[in-house]
Amino acid sequence: MTISICIATYRRCASLDALLGDLASQRHLPDEVIVVDNDATGSARPVVQHWQDSDMPFSIRYDIQPLKNIALTRNRTVELAGGDWIVFIDDDERAPELWLQFLMLAAARFGADGILGPVEPEVPADAPRWIRRGRFYDWARMASGTIVPRNKLRFGNLLLRGALLRGGISPFNPDFGLTGGEDGDLLGRLAQNGARLIWCDEAAIREPVAPDRLSLTWLLRRGLRGGQDFARHTFSGRYGSPTQARCALFFLRSLFQLMLAAALAALVWPAGRQYAARYLIKGAANLGKLSAFWGWRYREYAGIPNP
Repeated sequence: MTISICIATYRRCASLDALLGDLASQRHLPDEVIVVDNDATGSARPVVQHWQDSDMPFSIRYDIQPLKNIALTRNRTVELAGGDWIVFIDDDERAPELWLQFLMLAAARFGADGILGPVEPEVPADAPRWIRRGRFYDWARMASGTIVPRNKLRFGNLLLRGALLRGGISPFNPDFGLTGGEDGDLLGRLAQNGARLIWCDEAAIREPVAPDRLSLTWLLRRGLRGGQDFARHTFSGRYGSPTQARCALFFLRSLFQLMLAAALAALVWPAGRQYAARYLIKGAANLGKLSAFWGWRYREYAGIPNP
């Protein structure tokens, strides 16, 4: 069974270079690596060219998708990938040498259509103390073999059967191209159609947390976007039929949780900023849910909010 690793990249040359080195050191090697650059200037080309000119144990294909849109960029990686299995990993992540082997072993062991693994954040030692204590970047983890709940589906460390992504419309919805959430949208649709998406806790990768993410502002924006993603998936029927009654209950619950989170943030602030920040992030997520009712979207990948 052939394996294609797909990487969508945007102006992260140093981290992309490190990742390609990790892939060359895998115990279970891929058959090809696909890199699609979302920078119209082709800033990643020299990095990829360096590895193409090296004695790599697999082929590397490079292309540019110039329109700023993460969904279109991911779609282009899939178009170029010829493997029976397609692996998605982000351009700022690091892969230990047994990572791909664990993914493939889990797919065979559990008869899965897709395998998700953990992403372990690496917070710099000089990060603010409340950031280091808060564990804000951690993923939820499960026992290997667990079917991943639909509200926990995400990319960053994922193996999928290539056949699930071919033969129909483009897998990633371009409407999510500037807001993000294209990953959860795709995986939600696959799960609805019966795909078995399983967790493998051994197939962990690492993600160094970038300095520009070490702030409450970034955490609140990410919480806001996560709430909007959840609302969009809810209204599209990913978690059940979005009846009028369910939507009304969703609105009231989100409003209540927003007010509760704000009150608790103020209450626990004296005990430590990390506790207050956690409630503020929950509040931002619920504000994101509510904002879906009036159609406002935070465009994380455009760098600016868009009404």
